[in-house]
Amino acid sequence: MNTEKFSSIYARAVERKGGVQHLEALVRKPLSSKEVAAIPDDRWLAAFTEKVFQCGISWEVVRKKWPNFEEVFFQFRVEPLLMLSDEMWEDKARDPRIIRHLTKVMSIPANAMMIHSAKHEFGSFGDMVAQWPSNDITGLWEFLKKNGKRLGGNTGAYSLRQLGVDTFILSSDVENHLRNCGVIDSGRNTKRAMQASNRAFIDWQQESGRSLSEISQIVAYSCGDNRVQ
Repeated sequence: MNTEKFSSIYARAVERKGGVQHLEALVRKPLSSKEVAAIPDDRWLAAFTEKVFQCGISWEVVRKKWPNFEEVFFQFRVEPLLMLSDEMWEDKARDPRIIRHLTKVMSIPANAMMIHSAKHEFGSFGDMVAQWPSNDITGLWEFLKKNGKRLGGNTGAYSLRQLGVDTFILSSDVENHLRNCGVIDSGRNTKRAMQASNRAFIDWQQESGRSLSEISQIVAYSCGDNRVQ
């Protein structure tokens, strides 16, 4: 593995984005662990659901209908949703106010149960995420994939990023960079690729002192066809 130094990545991103100030203005910082722990369970479920529905469809279409999702699914309050029968879920999946997709709708009770289970062990789902070892963020991705529904691939990671959790994203730009460096030499979602990517980001974090989220964005801005000007 021939990981490029983060200083070189940063210099290239600065050049591509028109200077340090312009680059830094583009980079979003993650929330603190305390802030992550304070995120209510309903917002975790809402974020997971939004990203599940955005898979394979225009994100903007989902955003426009999102107020209807909030109304139909009780503002994503976990306990009321877990009381619904299968027949009630099927009825909700036919509601014309939302995007009608039974399989995606059925991810909601499954992910609600995952969140509910974490509450009993950690106090809340946010507490669990906040306490997750920062050097094993791909382990958290794997937890979401294993214990949730339709949260594999980048879906879980994008959900975490949306809520401000410190995580990198294997976007096409980041993945291509890691492949060019020889970090990834197998399928993106294999255990081998996950572990190698995690090690690379931890190395960059130790070199730069930056968060995984910041590093991920800067890597993307340093290469590829991203459209941010």
